[in-house]
Amino acid sequence: MAPARRATEQTDESGDSGLLAALLDGMDAALAAFAADGTVTHWNHEAERILGWTTTEAVGRTGLTGWAVRKEDAAGIEAALAAAMRSPGRQVHEFALLTKDGRRVLLRTQSSAVRGPGGRVVGVYCAFSEVHTQLDLERSVALAEALFEDASWGVVLIDADLRPAVVNAHAGRILGVGRTALLGRPLGELLAQGVEELECALQHVLAEGAPPATTELWVTLRSEGAEFPRRCWRSGFVRLATPLAEEPVPLGVAWLFQDVTATKRAEQESSLLRFRARQLHRAGRAAAECPDPVEAAAVHLDFALAGFADHGLVDLATTPLPAPYGAVAEDEAYDACDTGDGAAAAGGTGIPPGGAPGADAGPGTRHGGPQLVRTLASPAGVPGPAERLPATGIPVPYAPRHPVFQAYERRGSVRTGAGPASPEGWAAARHWPDGTVHGLCVALRSRGRTLGVATFLRTPARRPFDRADADYAEEVAARIAAALDLAGAAALGGARSAHCR
Repeated sequence: MAPARRATEQTDESGDSGLLAALLDGMDAALAAFAADGTVTHWNHEAERILGWTTTEAVGRTGLTGWAVRKEDAAGIEAALAAAMRSPGRQVHEFALLTKDGRRVLLRTQSSAVRGPGGRVVGVYCAFSEVHTQLDLERSVALAEALFEDASWGVVLIDADLRPAVVNAHAGRILGVGRTALLGRPLGELLAQGVEELECALQHVLAEGAPPATTELWVTLRSEGAEFPRRCWRSGFVRLATPLAEEPVPLGVAWLFQDVTATKRAEQESSLLRFRARQLHRAGRAAAECPDPVEAAAVHLDFALAGFADHGLVDLATTPLPAPYGAVAEDEAYDACDTGDGAAAAGGTGIPPGGAPGADAGPGTRHGGPQLVRTLASPAGVPGPAERLPATGIPVPYAPRHPVFQAYERRGSVRTGAGPASPEGWAAARHWPDGTVHGLCVALRSRGRTLGVATFLRTPARRPFDRADADYAEEVAARIAAALDLAGAAALGGARSAHCR
C-alpha cells in the first residue's frame, strides 16, 4: 500500500506542477520565483519575452548577479528581495535588469514572500513589467478617472445594446438627471427628438469605427427642466474593444459631447442678421428704380418675405384730405381713425379714397377703430410678387380687438398665433390666407403718423415670430410706410393742382 500511496502522491505533485506552470505561462505579467537560498525556481514566458532569457537558461541559477543584473546593481536588488522575504505584504521597487543581448531595462517589481506549511518562508516571488508599460497603464487609468470626474465634456459609455453604462458628472448635468438614473435606460427615454440620429451614429461606430471628425446633433430633452427646447451637442465617438481577446470584440462606444447651443444660436443669429441686412440693401436698390411709390412699397414687401414669412398684407387707413402740413391744431387727433366719408379719391395710385393715408383727422372722429383698406397683398397659394389691389375703398371687416387694430393703436408691433391646437378657421376668422398660424402686425409709421398696418404671416412649417422678427418687420414697415407716404403726398398734390385749375 505504501508504494501505491507514494505513486499517487507523485502523480498529484506532477499534476499540480503542470497546472502551476500553465498558470505562470498564461500570466500577462512577468514572474520569477526564488528559493530561500536565491536559486531561481520559476521563470515564465513573459519574463522570457522581456529579458530574452529562456526558462531553461534561467531556472536553476543562483541569484541574478552576473547574467541578469550588473554587479554594481546586484547588492541593492538582493537586499530588496531579502527584505521582501522578511516583510508582510508586497514590496514595490524599480530595478534595472539586463537582457540577454546586454541592454539594461528598467522594471517595476512587486515582491512578496512565499510561505510553506506552518508559515515558514520558503522563498520569494517577483512579478515585474517594464516601467513604461506600467506608466502607460497608470496614465490610462488616471485619464479614465479624470474623464468621469473632472472633464468639461460630457462622457457616456454606451454598451453594445445602445444603453448608457457609465456616465460622468458633466454629462449628468447636461442631461438634467442623476448619473445613476441614466444607467441601463434606452436613449429614447432621455431624448424626445434626435434619438434616431444619435442611435444611427452609435451603430455606425460599432460597425465601422470612429468617424474622422466630430458631428453636431440637435436634440430635445424629455426632462422638464431643460433650459432650451432644442440643444446642439458637438459629439465625438470612439469604439471600445477589449484588449484581452485575440480578436477585437466591441465593448461599446465612448460618446464625448459638449453643449454648444449658445454658440450655434449666436452663429445662426449672426447669419440671419447678415442675410436680412443684404435683403434690405437689395430692396432699397430695387425700390429706387420704381417710378411709382406704391410699386416701390410692393418691392420692399417682396424682399421682406424671402426667408421670413409666407404671406404679406398691407392695409391703409382711410382718412379725409388733411390741412397743409404743419397746420394741425394741437388738440386735433394725431393718428388716422375711423371717418364716415372722404373728401377726394386718389385714382390709380393704390391709395384709399379720401386722400393721403394716415392723414390727421379732425376732432371728434375717434369713435371706433380705423377703417383699413387692403392695398397690397402677396398671392395666396402660389408664389409670386406682391400685388397692388384695386382701390375699391371697401374696408376689411376685421373684428374688434383684431391684432391689426392693436398694432395700430400701439403704434408698434403685435405678435399672435393659433397655439399648439391650431383650430380650423383661425386664419379665416381674421381674414388671413388659409393655413396661416402665426401672425405679426406692424404699424406703418411715417412723419409721426400711422398710415396703416403691415401684416406678415407664417404657416405651420415655420416657427412663431420672436422679438428679433418684430424688429426686422418694423424696419421693413418703416420703408413701406415711407413709400406709401410719398404716394399719398403725390396724390394729394395732384388733387390740389386739379382743384386750383
